[in-house]
Amino acid sequence: MIWDNLNRHTCTQMRRFIADNTGWLRVIQLPAYAPDLNPVEGIWSLLNRGGLGNLAVTGLDQLVRVVKRGLKKIQYRPHLIEGCLAETGLVLKPL
Repeated sequence: MIWDNLNRHTCTQMRRFIADNTGWLRVIQLPAYAPDLNPVEGIWSLLNRGGLGNLAVTGLDQLVRVVKRGLKKIQYRPHLIEGCLAETGLVLKPL
């Protein structure tokens, strides 16, 4: 599993879970913000620039709707997704 250093990913309970499951689980910790290693950072950046960054929501349901709508817009613009991947230097290869 590859994770950034979000506080929920490094809390005591998660560290304990990882330590108890080293037989089958390998965790690679990325820096807290690593757009050059993680294409998801580019997607979040696009969502934030699309209005999510300054949005005040009234509840979780509204936030979920806004994020889904933003992801749907990005989905129909594959060059944006390809750009986020290209920024990392990673390449998708068919199996």
